[in-house]
Amino acid sequence: MDIFQSYSLILVIMAASFGFFMAWGIGANDVANAMGTSVGAKAITLKQAILIAMVFEFAGAYLAGGEVTSTIRKGIIDAEYFQSIPELLVLGMIASLLAAGTWLLIASYYGWPVSTTHSIVGAIVGFTAVGVSTEAVEWAKIGGIVASWVITPAISAMIAIAIFLSAKRLIFDRAQPLIYAVRYVPIYMGLAGFIMSLVTIKKGLKHVGLGLPTAEGYMLAIGIGVTVAVIGAVVIRKLNKESKHANAVQKNLTVEQQQVKVERVFAVLMVLTACCMAFAHGSNDVANAIGPLAAVVSVVSNDGVILDSSPLAWWILPLGGLGIVMGLALFGQRVMRTIGSGITHLTPSKGFAAELAAATTVLVASGTGLPISTTQTLVGAVLGVGIVQGVAALNAKVVRNIVVSWVVTLPAGAGFSIVFFFALTYIFGVNTL
Repeated sequence: MDIFQSYSLILVIMAASFGFFMAWGIGANDVANAMGTSVGAKAITLKQAILIAMVFEFAGAYLAGGEVTSTIRKGIIDAEYFQSIPELLVLGMIASLLAAGTWLLIASYYGWPVSTTHSIVGAIVGFTAVGVSTEAVEWAKIGGIVASWVITPAISAMIAIAIFLSAKRLIFDRAQPLIYAVRYVPIYMGLAGFIMSLVTIKKGLKHVGLGLPTAEGYMLAIGIGVTVAVIGAVVIRKLNKESKHANAVQKNLTVEQQQVKVERVFAVLMVLTACCMAFAHGSNDVANAIGPLAAVVSVVSNDGVILDSSPLAWWILPLGGLGIVMGLALFGQRVMRTIGSGITHLTPSKGFAAELAAATTVLVASGTGLPISTTQTLVGAVLGVGIVQGVAALNAKVVRNIVVSWVVTLPAGAGFSIVFFFALTYIFGVNTL
């Protein structure tokens, strides 16, 4: 316990620095891939994507990131094993933040969209299994994460294919796409309003005590979806009545010209869904950085006592939010390019299908307890809309690199964590088991 009396301030400063580094990695990788579809589909520019994500990610992280966080993120290790050796938990969490941040830096440099959640999970499992005890790890949950590498992208891909094919058949393959857009686009707007409302309620507002019971949450989301659909129907009809001869004008346009006009509508929808996803992502995934940091602060401030949960110090959420924003702004363009144009060619309608499919999969997973990575969900959705165009439309080399990076993430996080953990125990003179 002498380590807490002698080095408490140093430990907190190190945890805060590496927590910021981890949040920076989340911004550079996770946030970047979430906005990549909008950039790739040319719905917004790279600078606009960065600005939008900066606002909504920081708002989600700071306003809805949670006042209380679990001491052991995701329950992947058993805190009971650390009750008599809290110094190992503190040094392990510091090592995990540095390890996960290092892997995210490497992955972002090469433009690989990897899971920030799996990065920190792999890091925590690594130092625990090697430095403490293999029995302290909840291996069943690790198995669920490995299974999610296949299950999550597959679900998301199927939903994306269904959404895009329905839009293609109902609108884009028609002789007069604009006329059918007036009829069917409001339905997609209502669906987007419903799904994004649920995502915001379940993954964002619940962290600040504004979450609603399941039934009330669904009713509110349905109400918002219907309202969005009605407003969309009114707006689209007005846009298509620019003159008294609107129908005649539409008929004089080629099918391709009408499709371009319809794509513009989907471009607006993409921006709206991206904003909601950024807010929900900031509120949910900022815990990957601040969870281990909060654990360190809690244990140090309580002289080595490990609590099940702990109030967040006032400065932790802003630190996480700022780290996410800076990572996105300074290094996010590499992963954005991979998602937006590296995997397949995207149009606004395809990008909208991918984003809505990803959001739907997040909801399904949160309701069933399925381990999920927002990165793998979105990549799976983009692959889905690419498959619709034919396998040749996919960039096989990029897809292969992404899959390999997914498989490597857990062991990479673990490997870095083990090295950093033993280095820290040596520096601070702490004996391992």
